[in-house]
Amino acid sequence: MSQQPLIIDAHLDLSMNALEWNRDLRQPLSAINQREQHLTDKPDRGNSMVNFAEMRKGNIGLCVATLIARYVKPANNLSGWHSPEQAWAQTQGQLAWYRAMEDAGEIKAITDWTALATHLNSWEQAEEKNQQAIGYVLSLEGADSIVNLSYLEKAYANGLRALGLAHYGPGTYAFGTDSTGGIGQKGRELLKEMERLNIILDATHLCDESFWEAMRHFNGPVWASHSNCRTLVNHNRQFSDDQLKELINRGAVIGGVLDAWMLVPNWVRGQSTPQSKAVTLEKLIDNYDHICQLAGNSQHIGIGTDLDGGFGNEQAPYDLTTIADMQILPDLLRKRGYEETDIDNVLSKNWLRFIKKAWT
Repeated sequence: MSQQPLIIDAHLDLSMNALEWNRDLRQPLSAINQREQHLTDKPDRGNSMVNFAEMRKGNIGLCVATLIARYVKPANNLSGWHSPEQAWAQTQGQLAWYRAMEDAGEIKAITDWTALATHLNSWEQAEEKNQQAIGYVLSLEGADSIVNLSYLEKAYANGLRALGLAHYGPGTYAFGTDSTGGIGQKGRELLKEMERLNIILDATHLCDESFWEAMRHFNGPVWASHSNCRTLVNHNRQFSDDQLKELINRGAVIGGVLDAWMLVPNWVRGQSTPQSKAVTLEKLIDNYDHICQLAGNSQHIGIGTDLDGGFGNEQAPYDLTTIADMQILPDLLRKRGYEETDIDNVLSKNWLRFIKKAWT
């Protein structure tokens, strides 16, 4: 039986990698990256860090896996779909891929606490993880594909259990990273329906105004799947101390993210390298330290790597070759003075405690 501790990763864009990057996550990373050597359409080609085998190798038995499809209006220069219906169709294609991977025995959808407890028991008891299905909780990153409120109920019936109102730029229901504005009437109505269905609100990517308005109007469970601290890297994508305190007061868990520009200041994409900026997992622990100081405990920090979320080895901590190397984190935490209970909290216990409270 594996002696490695269980890790829960609260943010992986698995279906985006499969359908938009055209990566077969059943293949070895060497094969995935070799097949991309001639491609230049995306900056991370040939630098993939995530597949099913590496997740199993790193004992990542549960993740939060995303659907993502942005709707962009004519004045929006960001990439995306030109109607909400097209965005919805894209998420349904992604959902179909998850279902196909379930049929292949690679992953298992987790939609309630009983299923989660059963899955984790099976995972922990397995002496060999190679044949074990990885559990996943389905999340929607940006709500633009929710054409109207009836579509949220359809999404819930299809297994959706967490939702972020916005991604980058202005969205239908809220404003995201690098934009400014509130959630408005549509956003408030969506939050009310999320409360009825008990869908977790992911506060990640909300701009400041939308964040505070969402906090005022949502009474359900809130987490931040992949976010770091603005005090350490001053950018609107990061949370201010006041926002972190609000999340802590609401019982949220904040998943530390591994995109290098969110770990060190003044990162220049295409020029900076993890080595030149000394980006290691120690930078993630700096964020953990800061949140723990605000909270007075270790109960609000977790892992939300976002690895292969539009970046790869070229923009990730250089002490990671693949996602399996997250298993070096426990020793790094010990060296920084974290007790075993704290380490367990970071790796999995905080996410499990949150989900149990939300689902039971």
